[in-house]
Amino acid sequence: MKAGKLLSMLAGAAVLVTTGASGAVAKEAGDFLVRFRGIAVTPDSSGTTDAIGGQANVDESYVPEVDFTYFFTDNIAAELILATTKHDVTVSGTTLPGDADLGDVWLLPPTLTLQYHFMPKSSFSPYIGAGVNYTFFYNQDGESAPVNSVEYEDGFGFALQAGLDYQFGNNWSLNFDVKKIFLETDVKVNGGAINAKDVNIDPWIFGIGFGYTF
Repeated sequence: MKAGKLLSMLAGAAVLVTTGASGAVAKEAGDFLVRFRGIAVTPDSSGTTDAIGGQANVDESYVPEVDFTYFFTDNIAAELILATTKHDVTVSGTTLPGDADLGDVWLLPPTLTLQYHFMPKSSFSPYIGAGVNYTFFYNQDGESAPVNSVEYEDGFGFALQAGLDYQFGNNWSLNFDVKKIFLETDVKVNGGAINAKDVNIDPWIFGIGFGYTF
């Protein structure tokens, strides 16, 4: 499923839900907001290996996500984003015949952002944010010879964020969100026989979903 199709389907559902809704609930200090989103994770990957050359490629992933936001003031909040994604990794243009298939890897990238929410008393309330990310790589595997094992280094990254909440009755809100995570890792293949340093994954994360304010 392409990102555009995913967003179109969810946007259509949102229109049905919000039609005729009233009694918007404003954002306020002390609010606790829980959201459930569908996200498209689109890596902007780059990096080469020391032994076989080539260009690293990481494919897209589409998963559900949950996040938690606490409002310190009407405008200022902190958000913790939790999701896990699976990606196929290849290296193209190597000295080997064809692409080098590095198999797949799971990413667990908890991300904490500090946000500023504009117009917190309005039904339409945009926000921006910035924060930190720590990514865990797990369940990595090599698909076939000559790749027998692959190791990724966990690490910190930075995150930028922008989004929009549309608030409607009964404490519910519709959310659109986009993030850019600056993520870099080192990769060891076959126990270090092949290495890729400073591999940039740098994913864009596009999300749409619903939230509930407590």
